[in-house]
Amino acid sequence: MSEEKSTGLATESHDPAVPEAYSAFMRTGWDDAERDLPSFSGAGRTTERRERLAALFPGERLVLPGGGYKVRSYDTDYRFRADTAHAYFTGNQTSDAVLVIEDGESTLYARPRSGRETDEFFRDRQYGELWVGKRPSLGELSATLGIKVRHIDRLQDALSGSGKTRVHRGISDSVDRMLPGDAALDTDFKRVISEMRLIKDDWELGQLQEACDITTLGFEDSVSEWDRVLEFGERWIEGTFFRRARAMGNDIGYDSIVGGGSHATTLHWIDNDGPITPGTLVLLDMGVEGRNLYTADVTRTLPVNGTYSPVQRELYELVLAAQDAGIAAVRPGARFAEPHEAAMSVLAHGLDGMGLLPVSAEEALDPESKVYARWTLHGTSHMLGLDVHDCGQAAPESYAKGTLAEGMVLTVEPGLYFQADDLLVPEELRGTGIRIEDDLVVTADGTRNLSAALPRTADAVEAWMAERR
Repeated sequence: MSEEKSTGLATESHDPAVPEAYSAFMRTGWDDAERDLPSFSGAGRTTERRERLAALFPGERLVLPGGGYKVRSYDTDYRFRADTAHAYFTGNQTSDAVLVIEDGESTLYARPRSGRETDEFFRDRQYGELWVGKRPSLGELSATLGIKVRHIDRLQDALSGSGKTRVHRGISDSVDRMLPGDAALDTDFKRVISEMRLIKDDWELGQLQEACDITTLGFEDSVSEWDRVLEFGERWIEGTFFRRARAMGNDIGYDSIVGGGSHATTLHWIDNDGPITPGTLVLLDMGVEGRNLYTADVTRTLPVNGTYSPVQRELYELVLAAQDAGIAAVRPGARFAEPHEAAMSVLAHGLDGMGLLPVSAEEALDPESKVYARWTLHGTSHMLGLDVHDCGQAAPESYAKGTLAEGMVLTVEPGLYFQADDLLVPEELRGTGIRIEDDLVVTADGTRNLSAALPRTADAVEAWMAERR
């Protein structure tokens, strides 16, 4: 039997043996006093959210796991990031925790730091304090988050009672195994907790603004190091932006897209291993995830040598006009699809003017045709928040087929993509991709652009690059 199985500790075969004398000595002489940790700034909001959620399902038990570690390679894990719904209702960012709401009362079941009565704190590679740092105690978590906290070992007993239970499934295998599934209840639960996030409160908007502001700094860092960008290519921008995200936020909100030249025509290009070549464009789709997990999502397409060529400028200004049309369509009461329709109308007419469409722009825009989409490919908007593609489990009637409301946050990001092997476009356009993306709050009378600090017009982009290079 391996040592891990015999002791219950996450150890490895190459770890040195631990004599009992050493083990006993390590379990003595430690100060394990409670710490006075700063309170979670959104604790009042999470309390109100839990109350609203409980009111939607009176008499039911609601279970929202936070998730655990995910293996990267063999015995190394990815850095932990709490499940979005769990974070939304608790603010908790520790692994292996589970929120249970029952009879209107909320309890967080959590794994605290290792006690000194066992070897875990100095031997366990996954949870041991001397390996991965000091986890909060149950009392510290309760004081920080403003919620009752119990040890995770008590979760099984808490879930053993009868009664209607809804579980946010697919987050924790162990929790999923504890409770029999009810597909109808659980699917409806997932829909509700997604739809609750559609409208952002003032605290959330502040978090998103902060994420956008740090993202702006990351873009500026990248341009300021342009000599290194030219030397090392896409990898340098990826690394530079990540440094800013880690320094001021929690992480990047998604894998950065750094598409130099023809790589810009691959929508989710995340290899980021190509050159940055003068005379071409580079598409940067990057966003910082803040300390409380709200993320920005911004795209700019920059001329590598600092100025757009006439052809590049013409295409860029067409995409910009499409984005302007999409932004103008964002307002309370508008259909979610209206920004996309407005942007696509501009692009379709532009493609028609270039002689690329096989039919008129009006015919191409017919839902039964959409041949213009050969060069636009994707939708113009998605919701933004704790997830870069936020609220994805909401019902179509509340999201994709619904209407916009004050407090919603969405992207507006049209693009044009001419693949390098597309024989239907002029050779000088092949391998060119342009996208412009900003993060918009729906306000009472229109929109507010959270990412407005980054220039959008061709002239402003050129001036911004000249100032920082």
